[in-house]
Amino acid sequence: MKLQLVFLVLLFQFNNLLSQTSLQEIDLDYGRYTIGFKHYTATDSTRTYIPKITVNHKEVLRPIPISIWYPSTTSILSKSPMSVLNYMEVLKEEEEWESLPNYFILDWFYYANTPQNQQHLKETAQAYIDIPIAKESFPVIIYAPSFQASSIENFAICEQLASHGYIVISSPSRGASSKRFQKPERAIETQARDLEFLIKEVSRFPSSDMNRVATMGFSFGGLSNVLTQMRTTIFKANLSLDGTIRYNPDLLKSTAFYDPKKITIPFMHLAQKEIPQAVMQQENISATLNTDFEFYDALTHCDAYKMRFHDMSHSYFSTLGVLFEKRDLRQDKSDQKIMASYKLVSTYSLQFMNAYLKDDATALQFITNTPQENNISSDLISKESKTATVQKAFDFYDFVHQAKLQNYKNVKTFYKQIKKTHPTLELPEGRLNTLGLQLIFNPKNVQAGISIFELALQLYPTSANLYDSLAEGYLYIGDTKNAIYNFEKSLSLNPDNQNATKRLKELNP
Repeated sequence: MKLQLVFLVLLFQFNNLLSQTSLQEIDLDYGRYTIGFKHYTATDSTRTYIPKITVNHKEVLRPIPISIWYPSTTSILSKSPMSVLNYMEVLKEEEEWESLPNYFILDWFYYANTPQNQQHLKETAQAYIDIPIAKESFPVIIYAPSFQASSIENFAICEQLASHGYIVISSPSRGASSKRFQKPERAIETQARDLEFLIKEVSRFPSSDMNRVATMGFSFGGLSNVLTQMRTTIFKANLSLDGTIRYNPDLLKSTAFYDPKKITIPFMHLAQKEIPQAVMQQENISATLNTDFEFYDALTHCDAYKMRFHDMSHSYFSTLGVLFEKRDLRQDKSDQKIMASYKLVSTYSLQFMNAYLKDDATALQFITNTPQENNISSDLISKESKTATVQKAFDFYDFVHQAKLQNYKNVKTFYKQIKKTHPTLELPEGRLNTLGLQLIFNPKNVQAGISIFELALQLYPTSANLYDSLAEGYLYIGDTKNAIYNFEKSLSLNPDNQNATKRLKELNP
């Protein structure tokens, strides 16, 4: 009897070992780029903040911790990749517990201090800290984390996207004036402003293609990024990882910017499985949570997709959830099923971004297919989709897309033709300026950049800034004659242009 008992105990422990999650077992599909990672703190000078360490409640300019994953072509033979503990140290800093000993991390922050979770901290991730970014132009993804969560909560998917040629930027979800949110209606506005800050921050990186920007949000972040989309026109796609937009659309409606007609970009929502009725009754959750999706139903101006992952509970749409979250024995699937489903979430995330930021026809076919057409069992995923019933206006990003397809040749003539068909088309000076600089600073696209500046100056002939930017472009490629001409033209339009004055003194000593 004792031998049988010992055998059963050992069998139970062995099964637990087999079912334990790990980054290696998730086995994400990584691309050709080495993955770089940077973490630093920027400052939003428009808002104030009271850190935890300020005993006397002294306000400071609002700090915004920033995490960036990016593609690199650097050889990493002499470097070691990050560990999960390294990512948790970022969480520790964002929680304003920088000096906390690492052995307290699991006790202090959300997760059980079990042997399995301690083992997770030792696991190796894919990113390398502060290696150089590849000298190419990459689409950008603005990631919005869940309620009061860390910028690194979904580091595995962020790493995977970076390995396939994306720059992913994120900041923690935190209150406007202190770490914790005070009211939900303020929380959504605060996170939306933070996402707008990230857009400006990532635009400072020369490798960021700001004409190919999407947003991705988990849980509460999947509500805030919809508000951000309604406040800005820069996004080309919106991916929701079981976003709260499905569960609490009234919170979005309470904001001043709410307007479903502004949702004109592709939208995809990846949802958790149906919650068992017994659990809903115990938690006092309305039965409509499993069935209703008011926001999706209201979409008319964009292509939209909604998918349900039948083996996934809400927490497991994040890396930290898969690794560390305590399983709910009432409803959660096995660790093997959770890892398999998380890999599918990462696959659909990548294909969605490839389809709409890289114009990848194969990726678009993948996301428009039924799961069965992609050789995925209906037991794992179910899907619905719809196409826009109202045609959106032809805008700046559509123009850039069409111009790029013809390698930016004859741009001025192309603009005249498009304008006849789409008379409401506007090409803002600032966006043309940014696009021109991005192209001209890339040795492969110098002439394309010059063509964009020529169009911009045709539309804005008195813009000193455009002439100054074009001059910088010519200077970058070594065309001193044209650089001098355009700096002089800029200075004639704006005698206070200190950059042009400085450059002309350097070029005409």
